[in-house]
Order: sequence, then C-alpha cells, then structure tokens
Amino acid sequence: MSPVEQAQQAELFRTKHRGPRLLLLPNAWDAMSARIFVAAGFEAIATTSGGLAWALGYADGEQTPWAEVVAATARIVRAAQVPVTADIEAGYGDTPDAVMKSVAEIIRAGAVGVNLEDGTPRGAVPIRSIADAADRIRAAREAARAAAVPIVINARTDLYLRNIGDEESRFAETVERGNAYLAAGADCFYPISLRDPATIGRMVTVLAAPININVRAGSPGVAELEALGVARASTASAVSLMAMSLTRQIAEELRTTGRFDALAPVMTQAEAQSLFARS
Repeated sequence: MSPVEQAQQAELFRTKHRGPRLLLLPNAWDAMSARIFVAAGFEAIATTSGGLAWALGYADGEQTPWAEVVAATARIVRAAQVPVTADIEAGYGDTPDAVMKSVAEIIRAGAVGVNLEDGTPRGAVPIRSIADAADRIRAAREAARAAAVPIVINARTDLYLRNIGDEESRFAETVERGNAYLAAGADCFYPISLRDPATIGRMVTVLAAPININVRAGSPGVAELEALGVARASTASAVSLMAMSLTRQIAEELRTTGRFDALAPVMTQAEAQSLFARS
C-alpha cells in the first residue's frame, strides 16, 4: 500500500465514524482472525493488544517487544486489506517524543488508526494526568501529520476500567478528559468498561463527539447503541479469549477422555486455505 493509498484509507476509516450506522469493529490478533473477520463482511477491523500479546507469547500490558507488535500489525494489515486500527496501549513510550516515534512506526506498518490509553502500564499511579495524556495525543497527531496519513486517534480513558472515584466524579472527570483529548487531536473517545446505557447516552450528548464502547455478552445491541448516539463499538479481547477458551476445552477433553470426539472442526482445511488464496 502506497502512502497515498494509506492516506485515502485513513480518510475512509474516518468517515465511518460519522454515522448514521454504528461502526462495529472486531478485534483481530493475527492474520487468520483478520481474514475471518473480513470474510464475514467487516469493512474495517481493530487489533487487540491482549490477544496479540498472548499469540506472540507475552502478557498484555506492553510486555511484548515493540518490534514484534509492529511486525504482527503489519501482517494483520496485509491479511485484512481493509482499514486497520492498532491498539498500541499507552504508546510504548515514557515521553511524548517516544510516543511520536511509536506512532510513526505503526503508521509505517500500515495502520490507519490507533488506540492510545491514559492508564499507566506500571507504577503506583494508575492513570496519567490530563495534561500528560493530552501531550501524548498531540505527539501522536504530529506523527500522523509528518507521515501525511490522517490516522484516527481513539483516545482511551481508564477511569471506568479502574473504578477511579465515585459515580458522579468519575463521569465528570471522564468528560473533562474527553474534551481535553479531543482538543489535543483525538478523533474518537473511548471510556473503556463504561456499561450503563443511560450514562453512555449522557456522555454522548455532553461530549458531542464520536464515542467508542467496548461490547461483550449483555451489552446493548447495535440498534440500541445507535439510538444512544454511539459512533463505534469494539470487541476488545473477547473474541481472542473465546478462541483460547475453546482451545483449552479441546485440550482438556483430549487429555482426560482418551477420545477424539472433540476433533470435529466446522471450518475445513479447504476453507482455511481459501481465506489466503489471494495473498
């Protein structure tokens, strides 16, 4: 993909955040999962930092060597051939300049969007200051400008994930962070683990900007999320965990029963091969 084609793909991805339909993004962790999602009809996909890390043999939380993250993302981009937004956690850098370098490299891998979170991967402080997190978003935007690829920056806040503050103070700080991150150059705001539909709707109204919600069993469906004004939803690590759960179940059955009834795949070898026929 040429830089011009990548820039066009980034603009296409941006338009998908403007409704009226919800942008539903499944999160891939390798080339096979990416191809399966695209074959199912998804026109854009995300990566999952957790699923990708586990597939590469590391724990989540920026434990995977950055070079391996970039290489794995490039493989997913090549396999998907649709817009891919990359979960790069907190940006793999202690400073805004380091984040800028990481974003430049993930753009070169073919990504047209990034997740950038304000939680800290280590240390006693669970979340960055608003000013620090905003500076890192500005750095990511500058990297995109330098590359001439207008990536979609999905700014994630971990306030709900980490249960920081009481209900009202958490909402107020989330809105404050959302406004600051959007002003710093983010395109979409991601209050991960926000589940309550009424609160989601209230946040959409107050921020008046694209909001990303991560979904799981029991979450509002597409129609309800659209009615609430949500622009984008993602599956986070759920699908990769489901694949791992099935693998564990099969492993346990093989080990304990001495029978091979579990070895009955629905997908055939020919179907798997066909997913990669155009590589």
